[in-house]
Amino acid sequence: MNWLLSVLIAASCVAAIVANAPGENSLESRRARFKAVLSEDWEYQLRTHPELATFIGDNRYNDRLNENTPEFYARQVEYARHELEIFQAIDGTGFPEQECLSRDLMIRDLKEQIEGARFKDWEMPIDQMNGLHLALASMPSNVPLKTAQDYRNYISRLHQIPRVLDQAIANMRLGLADHLVQPRYLLEKAAAQAQDIAGKSVEASPFSQPAKKFPAGISGADQKTLRDAIFEVVSKEVSPAYARLAEFLRTAYAPHGRTEYGVWSLTDGDARYRFAIKQMTTTDLGPEEIHEMGIKQVAEIEAQMLNLARQQGFDDLASFNEHIRKDPQLYATSGEQIFNLYQHYTDQMYAKLPQMFGRLPKNKLEVVPMEAFRAPNAVPADYSIGAGDGSRPGRINVNEYDPQHRLLLNVEAIAYHEGIPGHHLQFSIAQEQTGLPPFRRFSSYTAYSEGWAFYAERLGKEVGFYQDPYSEYGRLENEMWRSVRLVVDTGVHYKHWSRQQMVEYFRQHTAMDEPNIETEVDRYISWPGQALAYKLGQMKILELREKARQELGSKFDLRAFHDAVLDDGPLPLDVLEENVDRWINAQKKK
Repeated sequence: MNWLLSVLIAASCVAAIVANAPGENSLESRRARFKAVLSEDWEYQLRTHPELATFIGDNRYNDRLNENTPEFYARQVEYARHELEIFQAIDGTGFPEQECLSRDLMIRDLKEQIEGARFKDWEMPIDQMNGLHLALASMPSNVPLKTAQDYRNYISRLHQIPRVLDQAIANMRLGLADHLVQPRYLLEKAAAQAQDIAGKSVEASPFSQPAKKFPAGISGADQKTLRDAIFEVVSKEVSPAYARLAEFLRTAYAPHGRTEYGVWSLTDGDARYRFAIKQMTTTDLGPEEIHEMGIKQVAEIEAQMLNLARQQGFDDLASFNEHIRKDPQLYATSGEQIFNLYQHYTDQMYAKLPQMFGRLPKNKLEVVPMEAFRAPNAVPADYSIGAGDGSRPGRINVNEYDPQHRLLLNVEAIAYHEGIPGHHLQFSIAQEQTGLPPFRRFSSYTAYSEGWAFYAERLGKEVGFYQDPYSEYGRLENEMWRSVRLVVDTGVHYKHWSRQQMVEYFRQHTAMDEPNIETEVDRYISWPGQALAYKLGQMKILELREKARQELGSKFDLRAFHDAVLDDGPLPLDVLEENVDRWINAQKKK
């Protein structure tokens, strides 16, 4: 835990930071002022980030897309500085515990936003994993399409895509001048993705999908008008804009991509990586410490994997892993088979949730195929958060691409991670906590969210799943996978590893299939620090669970512990620890 942060958080609720004006110092007026400022800030965020508003189920700005100009990002930083002064000036003396926590989290988030602005990440808006071109193409799955007005809003957004992509191109030109650019080979992948979207027929374009099936409540005449409008804007505006982007990436941008893989090779590379670690893990750990921690974790998990391998008749992990890689029965035969497995594991886990949780989400979870345009460079499955009002369910997106080369070992573990009791439970419960301010309900701390989802994989074992020894080995593979990440992420971004070193480390310590290994190392290269969050978050939750079990003894209730972890929404790991400590002390008094 960051002891200085803990001291500051505690002090903020017992002493004034800045005195308020006479007559405005009562607890009631200060609390009213705080709530008003929170509300004003949230309205500003929704107004200036219309896609965020749509994402959470607020439909007031569904006809708009975000701005992405340098001027916009400069205004955002100035706004953050202004808001920081306002929130720091509010005296939190006497505030209820949750209001104190909200104030401290807001101040922390604003400081981090200001600190990170100097790295100008917006000058690198395109990569093969999370590029703007992919996010826009996912829009049909993430907007409401129930009424004719919904469709008109969608068409309005389609008209704005050329503007957004042109802004991205302008930002990338600035990035070239500042020597901020992704590796060349990843940009070549992004160029191919953009060209694939641009080259599709109007009917096959991902942007035309809403025109294929309309809700029954939209009249036939309106359907024709809307379909024609969608096809026209896709053919005359959206596809040409993607073609311009693909041409720029291919001819003017990718050739200038960096040849070194690690973020260390960028401007302020060391500071950039250390900030990414702090942001993604919400810890003060350094890259060397994380690297050594990863090596230790790899050794510990290998011992568990070796024990299982011997139970299957193999003397060592190398021979067992080689057997797994070469046994065709352990690979998928079709995308449908993979999809059905995710659905099966999701269905069976639903029945077990009441054993582990006192609070369950109202929003539903769907298993759907991943969009074809991003599947070749995507993970085996991922999660799309549902709308806060329940109007859009959460989704496990199942990657059905190239199934014959995809091992089935870890499908069960990934299903619990991405869906229930992992991401869907955590995000949905947070969104439904109406007693928390919206910025907390809809925030995300990667170490908390991914740490929880990784922790959730073990819960499947605790309720009696992973009956197939190969599925259990897949769960251990996932444990190894996330520990390997600590080594290879710090390896490439801190120790100057090559991409081949990353691949070989995976091959040495896992039985992962080649498409997954290739996707993973490219993901870490393009997204520094993010992969570290899973293991560090899981370790913290497991540490807190064991601490609660030791201190509470017979009073320990797993359901209550899980509710304590989830009920306050996403939190930095050090704040989560403080919350659980308070919960433990409260349980002792019962």
